[in-house]
Amino acid sequence: MLRFDPFHDIDTVARQLLGETVGTARAPRFMPMDLFKAGDHYVLNADLPGVDPGSVDVNVDNGTLTLRAQRSAPSDENVQWIASERFSGTYMRQLSLGDNVDADKISATYNNGVLSVTLPIAERAKPRRIEISGAGQQPRTIEAGSSSS
Repeated sequence: MLRFDPFHDIDTVARQLLGETVGTARAPRFMPMDLFKAGDHYVLNADLPGVDPGSVDVNVDNGTLTLRAQRSAPSDENVQWIASERFSGTYMRQLSLGDNVDADKISATYNNGVLSVTLPIAERAKPRRIEISGAGQQPRTIEAGSSSS
């Protein structure tokens, strides 16, 4: 069964311009990820299927989180490629961390091809109560981030 794909020709031309051909190791395009906030931390999940767990590296330097991993290409010896769509090589992704992340408490796991990085929110970035005082008034406390009428 043939299926019409209007982008096939454009994709073929783009691959040829980038020097990608069937049967060659190609550089990975990107590392797909999700990032969400859950309670008092952020969670980053990055897809790295087929990556050797020993090659996965998570590094924090000067407010930048760097994720790096390597997927080895299969041997080309005695092989006639019919299709080669899986990328091999080094995957890397960098994210800037704000001041609200506690870089000393970042943790990571790699399980079933998914790298999960937990980024705790720093204590100084969590909402807190601020005491307000004034002349002739009793000190009172309001909660940071709330508005009063």
